[in-house]
Amino acid sequence: MNAFVHFSINTFTDKEWGFGDESPKLFNPVKFDAYQWVRIFSEAGFRGVILTCKHHDGFCLWPSQYTNHSVKYSVWMNGNGDVVKAVADACKKYGLKFGVYLSPWDRNHKDYGTPVYLEQYRNQLTELFSNYGPIFEMWFDGANGGDGYYGGAREKRSIDGATYYEWPTTLDYVRKMSPSIIFFSDAGPGVRWVGNEKGIASETNWSMLTPDTLFAGKAGIEALLSTGSENGSQWIPSEVDVSIRPGWFYHAREDSLVKSPEQLFGIYLTSVGRGSTLLLNIPPNQQGLIHEKDIASLRGFRTLLDQAFKTNLAKESSITSSSYRGQSDAYSPNMMIDGDSKTYWATDDNVKSATIELSWKNDQNVKYLILQEYIRLGQRIKGFTIDTWEAGAWKKVATGTTIGYKRIVKLGNIRTRKLRLTITDSRACIILHTLSVF
Repeated sequence: MNAFVHFSINTFTDKEWGFGDESPKLFNPVKFDAYQWVRIFSEAGFRGVILTCKHHDGFCLWPSQYTNHSVKYSVWMNGNGDVVKAVADACKKYGLKFGVYLSPWDRNHKDYGTPVYLEQYRNQLTELFSNYGPIFEMWFDGANGGDGYYGGAREKRSIDGATYYEWPTTLDYVRKMSPSIIFFSDAGPGVRWVGNEKGIASETNWSMLTPDTLFAGKAGIEALLSTGSENGSQWIPSEVDVSIRPGWFYHAREDSLVKSPEQLFGIYLTSVGRGSTLLLNIPPNQQGLIHEKDIASLRGFRTLLDQAFKTNLAKESSITSSSYRGQSDAYSPNMMIDGDSKTYWATDDNVKSATIELSWKNDQNVKYLILQEYIRLGQRIKGFTIDTWEAGAWKKVATGTTIGYKRIVKLGNIRTRKLRLTITDSRACIILHTLSVF
């Protein structure tokens, strides 16, 4: 789980998309506290933070030397403030990774739509990666071109999303500064958009994709981005972006519309629980603080997670499988419940279906099953079923397709002393490193 932070001039104009003609003087978060943000994110269990350093309006949260549309020209801290530095420093303090969103669309810049603007975009990337690293992920989306201020021109400008930004050149430019960077866009090349902003990954979710004809903003690719491709040429897992509020920026009118802990837990199951990263947006308010309603919801969400996944019943079970590789203890089913992420159960090369059975001395209340493939050796499993022992017979309680890095299957609240997992099909011999029951 990573936190997304939308905070900019839009926070003070009460807009979602600024036009680019806003006065920088409007930006004045009088109680700004990045340490409050990141402390709360850390307590909620987030591993990283991605900050919207520049949205489509072009306003920069750092004192960029390449524009007059930035915090440098605000009244906040007499123009000496730097939101990007503050958040990067807070991430270092609390041990979270730091990422940046830099919109390629700039409704403020007079040269947007021409090659001159590309030079500015890359110059600003240099500022971010040179002064605020290490940066683990760079985020950009498909909202590109349209009405804008454009230095006073106030017109509509269109660009060819497939070619204008020269993405291969721009990404290579960034890689030279940060070789391990993960790039997010509609089709990657690091992680891909999941195809919606509702917090839902597809039940079938392959981490592979062939991106040759895909680019940020291309229409009609949502279904493909949601499912991925079983035989895709590149490893581009999905990232689920969703906001804790209806909007992405803070609006006081949405204080009563913050998602509840139960809603966030449901999103966790349909994102992380379906093999994706969850990128949850939590927008600070005009004071520069995370609102108390958002904080309460995040804390409640953390409590639900801790309660749901507190006691792994699989550790106390007896586990068997229909087969395991070479009948070697190194690949036995016990490897799935030993708590070691480097060990795994595996079948022989020609075995692409198998069953695993867990049993307990007494009946257990079973609500969730967590499965994890040993992802270093690829994503393989194509189908599975789950049965529980009820009234002296097996009863099918769930079916699924892909597993990937992590799959959480919600079973309800079943009382049983035996559980059976059947892998019905796999792209190659089956490998699972974790099977947990809660």
